[in-house]
Amino acid sequence: MSTYDIVIKDGMIFDGTGAPRVRGDVGIAGGRIAAVGRVDAREGAKIIDASGMHIAPGFVDLHTHYDAQVFWDPYCTLSGWHGITSVAIGNCGFGFAPVDPDMREYAMRSMTRVEAIPYESMRQGMPWDWVTFPEYLDSLERTPKALNILPYVPIGPMLVMVLGLDDAKDGRMPTVGEHEMLAKLVHEAMDAGGCGWSAQRLPPTGPAAVQRDWDGTPMPTDMMNDETALVLARVLAERNEGVVQMTLTSGNVTHDLAHLEEIASISGRPLLHNVVQAFEDKPTIHQRQIEWLERCREQGVPVYGQGVTSDAGFTFTLEDWNLYDDSEAWMEACMGDKAERLAKMSDPSRRQALKDTLPRTATAPLETVTILSPRSASTEQYREMSVGQAAEMAGKDPVDLMLDVAVTDGLDTLFFVAPPQGNSDLLRDVVQYPHMLFGVSDGGAHTKFLTAGRYPTETLTEHVRENQWVTYEEAHRRLSALPAQLAGFRDRGLIRNGGPADVLVYDPENLEIGPNEVVHDLPGGEWRRIQRASGYRSVIVNGAETISEDTQTETYSGHLLRHGG
Repeated sequence: MSTYDIVIKDGMIFDGTGAPRVRGDVGIAGGRIAAVGRVDAREGAKIIDASGMHIAPGFVDLHTHYDAQVFWDPYCTLSGWHGITSVAIGNCGFGFAPVDPDMREYAMRSMTRVEAIPYESMRQGMPWDWVTFPEYLDSLERTPKALNILPYVPIGPMLVMVLGLDDAKDGRMPTVGEHEMLAKLVHEAMDAGGCGWSAQRLPPTGPAAVQRDWDGTPMPTDMMNDETALVLARVLAERNEGVVQMTLTSGNVTHDLAHLEEIASISGRPLLHNVVQAFEDKPTIHQRQIEWLERCREQGVPVYGQGVTSDAGFTFTLEDWNLYDDSEAWMEACMGDKAERLAKMSDPSRRQALKDTLPRTATAPLETVTILSPRSASTEQYREMSVGQAAEMAGKDPVDLMLDVAVTDGLDTLFFVAPPQGNSDLLRDVVQYPHMLFGVSDGGAHTKFLTAGRYPTETLTEHVRENQWVTYEEAHRRLSALPAQLAGFRDRGLIRNGGPADVLVYDPENLEIGPNEVVHDLPGGEWRRIQRASGYRSVIVNGAETISEDTQTETYSGHLLRHGG
């Protein structure tokens, strides 16, 4: 009888702590790491030859929206293809519990815009066999999973349940009794295994209002009063457990950051601030955020930043695009079905308002958007040009040019917008700050536009192998141990005796990100954009191999990590 279920032989071991790499073996038994160092291969039921390979702890992705997708995709792809073995769901205050049956339709409609998850996929793919958050966790427990799932408690559904949808969206201050009910719901959710709470706190209007509800109104958490956030912070203080995840774009930077410090100070728990992002045209923004994070560190205030470290960019058509919500005119034009949008964008009476309020959401100025794939003979001349270049050539205003091209193509023109930081020295600032979390994959969201779930592979291939901005040791600490520690994962993110066996074996020289593809693999016949990975010899989750030679083994060994595991 074999001593070990798996023996990984003769690889370079990165244990996740940041300690120097060590050549050796790893023995796995009973879902846990049973030996690290020198292990007799004859004692293993399965041998993985890791010669020339790296052995590392599985990656931990703290910013995903797989709350629905996990029910039809056990691998939570793209994440599961890129070495991620554990994800946190329930980010930004968005989720599907607690939700009364008569509010299920609203809950799904809401996510079609704010996170661009296809409605038919949710309607056909979710079992909806729950009302309360504990019941939602029970449903997740029953669902096959190839990754570990750590649940945050989204505050949005609770605000709707306690205040009612209209009052939640109007920002009415809860009564003392309603605050007590909100606190009770968070306690109930955390008693069942929730690991803290989350909220999006974006301005309801103006240039920072970038993620709105399906009807163009603010999300409930955008309207949440500061006092409500402090009430919920006190819940974590009472329990001395949990984390706060908050998505916040600074309208008034001083107030916003001070508010985050207050929440973290009252709760005494880690607060994950999303996002830290570099902008080439505004190079001081990320520097000020890093300086603030460093002041928090020096003062012992547990606030941590999660950086946008992928240059995936957005690929989109105006039939589906939903990230121009920072402009009222553009937001309204980008609402409705394809026919409604086409009519609006064809209407010359709208053009001046669109020109007066150019969107800058999520990326870069409209003029820098690339016309990636025109769809008609008359627009083909603009292929691979920026909107600005094409407008100059045509002698048109950039807004007229972009919309004329889109309308001519029946809104099927494929556009691309690069991330604002590019692959620049500004991005290096974010990557090299030692306490910055990598990622913001948004896994499960913006599925027709974004493939940022590739970020772990991108970190190793670009930031480590090519740019040498950080070492492999540091990259593995930041991809695994640091996020696991901050989010409350128990014993994850490290390779050490007795710990859960979430382990990767990959080829550092041949690790690559695959091409951008369109696949029709979502419920309801919906499609999405994907990028696979190559170079992962093996991905092991709780001691079972879920990926072998970049191929799913259809092994569902993931766990729901109640209370962190």
